[in-house]
Amino acid sequence: MADILNLIFKTFASRSELVAVNEGSFSALVPAARSALVVGEERTLTRSVLLLAAVTAASESNLRVIFLTQTQIQSLPVVLQKRVPSLTPDTLKKIKFCYPRTLEELFVHVAGLHESPHSPPSLIIVEGLEGYLCSPGPSTSSGLHTSEQASAAHLSALLCDTASFLTQVLEKQGSALTPCRIIASFQPQGNTEQKSGEASVDPVLDVLDRYFQVRCTLDQDRSYESTSGGLQQVWNIYLSCLDMKQTSCKNAGVENKEEQAVHEWRLLLSPDGMMEFKASQKN
Repeated sequence: MADILNLIFKTFASRSELVAVNEGSFSALVPAARSALVVGEERTLTRSVLLLAAVTAASESNLRVIFLTQTQIQSLPVVLQKRVPSLTPDTLKKIKFCYPRTLEELFVHVAGLHESPHSPPSLIIVEGLEGYLCSPGPSTSSGLHTSEQASAAHLSALLCDTASFLTQVLEKQGSALTPCRIIASFQPQGNTEQKSGEASVDPVLDVLDRYFQVRCTLDQDRSYESTSGGLQQVWNIYLSCLDMKQTSCKNAGVENKEEQAVHEWRLLLSPDGMMEFKASQKN
């Protein structure tokens, strides 16, 4: 997972930035991380980041990707169309888009990934966890609906278990496209300005943080950068992780993690939809 995020930033960084960026810096920060949670209040931006991850993984790393979301994908971000020369119909065929509408349907999709007649995916992307977790959840045997926190834990554990199982399948097949990774996005309901992994205000996000090894927080800056094409919006990207005491993210609770340093990037958004990543001077 960390390698995919690192590849995204490298692919969409400016040429001058490539000279300054230490290619292995983030991979060194989280060498064994297989799951990431993208957190931000701007749904369009988080979708763009997830699509960048899907296309970059398919085109640059030859990975099979499954992209799960409630809302139809109408078009790819402009930056992909202009900056990815290897973006071809064959590349897009490596990405399977599925549209489960409810939490129950999402459970079914994830639980059935191992039954596919094709080679298992090496990257599972779930967009908009809040849309699934904030809707009525499945009922228990007593007829009571599970809480959002319980649903978040159940879904996260299922994703982690599925990725672990698919990794074993890929290894048995002798595939070099291991391990299976997870990237999901979540739009919180409360304040999420924490930048170094401290406890979140949103109770659902607090549960998700127990399962996902890396948090990628998108925070809009108040400043703008002036270019020949107009003013660019500035977003700060905080990549934080917790040192995993156990290899299974299902069994790793908050008490089994230790906070690590934050890795910071800046994202510049142009009026024409172009995106550019820059390593923060703090790194």
